[in-house]
Amino acid sequence: MRILKTIYFSGAIAFAIASCSAPKSIVSTNPAKIDVRPFKTTKLSDKELQRWSHFDLDKDTVPGMSVDKAYAELLKGKKGAKVLVGVVDSGVDIEHEDLKGEIWTNPKEIAGNKRDDDNNGYVDDIHGWNFLGDADNEQLELTRIVRKGNDGSVQFENAKAELEHKKAELGPQKQQLDFILAGDKAIADHLKKKNYTAEDAKRIQTTDETLSQYKAMMTQILTSTPREEFDAQMVEYKEFVYDQLNYNLNTEFNGRKIVGDNPNDLNDKKYGNNNVIGPKKEGAKHGTHVAGIIAAVRGNNKGGDGVASNNVEIMAVRAVPNGDEYDKDIALAIRYAVDNGAKVINGSFGKSFSPNKQWVYDAIKYAESKDVLFVHAAGNDGEDIDTAPNFPNDADGKNPEYADNVITIGALNYEYGAGLMADFSNYGKENVDIFAPGVKIYATTPNNTYEYLQGTSMASPNVAGVAALIRSYYPNLTASQVKHVIMDSGTPLNNTINLAGSEGKTQTTLAQISKTGKIVNAYNALILAEKMAKK
Repeated sequence: MRILKTIYFSGAIAFAIASCSAPKSIVSTNPAKIDVRPFKTTKLSDKELQRWSHFDLDKDTVPGMSVDKAYAELLKGKKGAKVLVGVVDSGVDIEHEDLKGEIWTNPKEIAGNKRDDDNNGYVDDIHGWNFLGDADNEQLELTRIVRKGNDGSVQFENAKAELEHKKAELGPQKQQLDFILAGDKAIADHLKKKNYTAEDAKRIQTTDETLSQYKAMMTQILTSTPREEFDAQMVEYKEFVYDQLNYNLNTEFNGRKIVGDNPNDLNDKKYGNNNVIGPKKEGAKHGTHVAGIIAAVRGNNKGGDGVASNNVEIMAVRAVPNGDEYDKDIALAIRYAVDNGAKVINGSFGKSFSPNKQWVYDAIKYAESKDVLFVHAAGNDGEDIDTAPNFPNDADGKNPEYADNVITIGALNYEYGAGLMADFSNYGKENVDIFAPGVKIYATTPNNTYEYLQGTSMASPNVAGVAALIRSYYPNLTASQVKHVIMDSGTPLNNTINLAGSEGKTQTTLAQISKTGKIVNAYNALILAEKMAKK
């Protein structure tokens, strides 16, 4: 999918697009008391919001992972070993001020000599590898299946039906977007002022019916949404809609041509390059954010803090385009990370069709054989992935898990109460292991910037950071043991919450929608890890 992208709309913008099937925003719900803990009744400050995922539920009444508590009470004065974490993603801005000291450098490779010094098949792979080369935009997998033509398979029929459904949804979204953009331009042209305010729009006197409609709409939007925020959200929404139209759902588009390989031949491995940022820094936004959640320097007053800063090095493996990833790229990316020493791999990607899924399964099993933990985002469709297809996974259909080194993560909201579950998060009693913070996560973005992003894409690296901490201080524990430490040590929450995608109409419990019924707790995990390490 589109790198598990979720767009957040606020105020009247959300109201303006409510008539179409745009990406859902996180809406504030009336908190319900769950378990025996009180819920937070005061609004989080900006500083608190930037760090909420590190807070402690009992102390702060915010459903964080108790990372600050772990550092203060368990890790103070201790020194852990460096753990290499592979970030398989859209690229990482390895030059970022808050990351550049945490980036892996291949000790067996000589920079710039255009030779494969370590004989691993990748020339000058100093900080990782870019399996996409100069490619950026891509189709969804279902679009690629339809583009190949009708082969009489159920997969083709399902892909065709889903493509038609997505295109049908896209029409109203584009219409609504174009109306808002046209209204904004019309008001700006009338006022001869681009950065006009709600008051400016309200003062317009006109008998033109269309301009009057635009005036009413923009007055309402800008009354509740600051101009700068409106502009930013419209840029993102326009990108979301037109990327689908031009690339993701366009059967005529071929984003792979520039790469030059055969994506259906796993043995065709000599492709890509060593530019792990990618052709455009802006395109590495998602991967840079993921890397920052794991590794950004703690306590330097620059953006958010990494969960495992100073204990990790980030290996950047670019394999996720603006569209659906290829199975071949993911399989080779996992193998690359494993072969070059990663002990934890974060995978904040996923899709609903996977023609060569066995390549990825085999790569995951290979990682298991080399004692590497794979942390995977559950997805952002608000679906039960016990029944809805979601790849990769660690169990094919209803079969038992084929590997015990995969942990799949759902996303939490910062509201402790009925709104605890992120409204976009996938779930599944069998296929989602545990939940972690994934809404409004503040972390690094390209060009020395920092932003809030949200998605199970953000929940996954939060857990990858906890896994890295465990492997740093308790290196004798296996990947399987680390997985089960995280699951077993989580905080169980038993009362009812709103089910994602139901708009508050359906209630559930974490135990009904995940294997553990728990939220990740770094403090508890480190205590359990120490007990296990002493056995």
